[in-house]
Amino acid sequence: MILKGGKTVYGASIGILMLNTRFPRIPGDIGNAETWPFPVHYRVVKSATPDNVVRGDARPLLDDFIAAGRELVEMGSDGVATNCGFMVPYQDELADALGVPVASSSLLQVPAVQRTLPKNKRVGVLTVSAETLAPEHLEAAGISPDTPVGGTGAGSEFTEKVLGDAMEINFAKARQENVAAARKLIKDHPDIGAIVLECTNMVPYARDIRRETGLPVYSIYSYLVWFQAALLPPAFPLDLSDIP
Repeated sequence: MILKGGKTVYGASIGILMLNTRFPRIPGDIGNAETWPFPVHYRVVKSATPDNVVRGDARPLLDDFIAAGRELVEMGSDGVATNCGFMVPYQDELADALGVPVASSSLLQVPAVQRTLPKNKRVGVLTVSAETLAPEHLEAAGISPDTPVGGTGAGSEFTEKVLGDAMEINFAKARQENVAAARKLIKDHPDIGAIVLECTNMVPYARDIRRETGLPVYSIYSYLVWFQAALLPPAFPLDLSDIP
């Protein structure tokens, strides 16, 4: 067997661009390596924080994301993701600059999820900051501008501790806030048939949201598992004995 070279590290097909943070990350969070059923590469974009990406303007940081993304590709990543859904306006620029498939945001799932639903149902989005998830983010993801959006909200444990990059988070309270936000979203919009979590830190609460609402819940986890399956398809043994 002859193998083709060109990488430094093999077996980790996805590279993840991380904001520069210190807040704790539990399993399920994109930044906890135990979350993934496959190995991943990480690179930190040191100039990017939750506050200046989610509540500020990430455009001046784009060159830094590209530089870190190129390091991931050079290391051996066949595809690159970011750990903040608010990077979706830069999807095309990142993909063009890095030359590999890019998954900039969980929001990119919304059009595909919408296609799975009955015509009288639509997707709802839960975000860490509904106040700053702007029409430009929805448009960049190919999402209808009238898509219902809800969030944990300013002042909540979850939003303030994540965006404020706190050293401690009350995860029990954050779980309650995420479930309550989902409950409110479907109460305000009874025609919602599925929920997409914009925030990559919401994944640990996806099962609770599913249990509480009865709706399918999509997240960066569901997106990157799909993404990785194309970059490194599983090998299935061929058993010819069952073929007539």
